[in-house]
Amino acid sequence: MRIRTTREQRIFRIKTTLRWGIYYLLIFIGFIIMSSGTLYKPILLVPLAIGIALKNNIYASAVTGALCGFLIDICCGKLFGYNAVILAFFCIAANLMFELYLRDRFINYMFVTAVASYIQCWLDYKFYYQIWGYANVHHIFVRVTLRVWIYTVISSVLIYFVLKFVNRLLMPKEHLTIEEAINTNIQSENRR
Repeated sequence: MRIRTTREQRIFRIKTTLRWGIYYLLIFIGFIIMSSGTLYKPILLVPLAIGIALKNNIYASAVTGALCGFLIDICCGKLFGYNAVILAFFCIAANLMFELYLRDRFINYMFVTAVASYIQCWLDYKFYYQIWGYANVHHIFVRVTLRVWIYTVISSVLIYFVLKFVNRLLMPKEHLTIEEAINTNIQSENRR
């Protein structure tokens, strides 16, 4: 049983609601940036979805990944649901990797984001360009796909620090159980 008063429960609900509101505001801003401009722009929703997936549970990660994937499909004019499946899978995998194996470090986030965005860009190139067997289609991969991937990795630096700031302010703190609190006090007295 967790020790939590009704005031703390209210604060927990308010912080959680505010945090998710900011998450979805950032997703909406990323969608607007992706919808405007030229062909050479970062896919901001991939690092956003992965960054959100790192600090939340697996269900929230899957839903956020699917939502961001649907928005990428809308922005890029792709088959509806194609990127949703890919990004939901990457968000679940990132959540599990950070929960079980990796620490919440900048280098780990950059590595996971770079790999996920590269695979997403590569699959996009394979299924939308190379499969049709056009002549000199490899120029699209070198000139467009890799450039978009590099812009995405560079933009993930800013996204990481924005999400870290939001999580530091609004992520609820873990409460100790009664047993953990007693054991902590006993261990600190034994050290003296």
